[in-house]
Amino acid sequence: MKMRPNRTINMLFVTAALLTACGGGSGSEIEKEQGTDQAGSGQIVEASAKEEPSGNIKRLGDEKLTLTFYSSGPTFTDVEFKTMIADPIHQKYPNVTIERISPAATTTPEEVLSTQTPDILFTSVSQRLIRTGAFEDLRGLIKKFNFDESRLKPIAYNYIKDATKGRGDQIYALPFNVNQHILYYNKDIFDKFGVPYPTEKQMTWEEAVELGKQLTRTENGVNYVGLVVDNLQGLGKSLGLPYVDRETGQAALDTPEWLRVFELLKQIYEIPGYVAPDGTWNWTRDHFMKDQNIAMRAAWLANMVGPLEELRQQGVEFNWDIAPVPNFEDQLGTTREAQIHSVSINSQSKHKDEAFQVLEYLLSDEGQRTIARNGRVPAIINPELEKEYGADIPVLQGKTVQNVFVGTPIQEHYQHPYEAEISIRLTEAAEGMAIHGLDVNSAIRQATEAINKDVETLKTTIGQ
Repeated sequence: MKMRPNRTINMLFVTAALLTACGGGSGSEIEKEQGTDQAGSGQIVEASAKEEPSGNIKRLGDEKLTLTFYSSGPTFTDVEFKTMIADPIHQKYPNVTIERISPAATTTPEEVLSTQTPDILFTSVSQRLIRTGAFEDLRGLIKKFNFDESRLKPIAYNYIKDATKGRGDQIYALPFNVNQHILYYNKDIFDKFGVPYPTEKQMTWEEAVELGKQLTRTENGVNYVGLVVDNLQGLGKSLGLPYVDRETGQAALDTPEWLRVFELLKQIYEIPGYVAPDGTWNWTRDHFMKDQNIAMRAAWLANMVGPLEELRQQGVEFNWDIAPVPNFEDQLGTTREAQIHSVSINSQSKHKDEAFQVLEYLLSDEGQRTIARNGRVPAIINPELEKEYGADIPVLQGKTVQNVFVGTPIQEHYQHPYEAEISIRLTEAAEGMAIHGLDVNSAIRQATEAINKDVETLKTTIGQ
């Protein structure tokens, strides 16, 4: 509650302010900093005229400080956290330690954020987390620190801003990396069956399915699967398809675009041998990395590269490589939606100034070079950094990393506030087609009905 000072106190405040203005106070000097030109050419320019942040600033590194960090949603291994965040920050600011909060796997984000106050959040700005109120609106800090938003890739920053459109246009995060899709393939399986590897040419989904058929077979009791596309949720990202209509709040599956996705997935499921004799149909990352019975898997970069490096450090290696992710014939030249991994500040943090300075460093050329060289696509406009992609992460040595950049990713669709809760209905539809022989139209109809019922329930439990 604001107090109303009397007229005498008001006069004292005005007098003090005038004296401070006339005396100039302590002032702030203009510092010389190195940055990237706004066009993103990668050339280093000297920003000698950049103004110092205004207001009372708590300088990062002036005092010994521990900032806590919590990751929810995107894959972010402990090795990646240490390599990309904790070590670089401590090296630049020896007085500063970034400490990761690692709750039990069964603990929900809501439970973590209601019992702890991590200063920095690593997320994909989901509507589920927005509802917790954990995100600080960064607009004030962006202005306070004169942060140059023009350096951020539009595909990344526009998604973040779109997530809060209609909620006051707050800015809840800054992009950390652009998570793109690629096609991982096991060269040993291709060699085993004498099939040529995928090339740097982007395949159509039809071509990929035909190639997968040649590699789906059972040998010596091992069920080899030729092509895994991450089911309806992953395949729908080829066309940027939402699950729930943004305007009506109803299921958005009864469209020609979703029909294409359902029909293609049904075709994949019907490849003889795709569904294992024991009924396994939902082939995952572990099947590719650990069981090593998947020939090709379309998946996120972050979903695989970090875990593959951890596996390598555990002494498990095999002969794999990457190719451009396929797409529908009329969509060639584009890949899938780019998921945006972002860094945010907890609205309850007691160290918001210091935390924002961490974010500033992570989005500097130096910080983004570190993540690029360790297997993540930068979020800033600087093509030179992409040339260094994967240079420091052992698991990517010898891989065809240039295939990461074949094709243009599209911006991720707006995630409706109910999308996370109703995605299970897409998994059920996929299982119905894979296991129970459900036809495409029936699968779409049943999923649509289930989603619409869920929406009505969610309206009463979590609101809009």
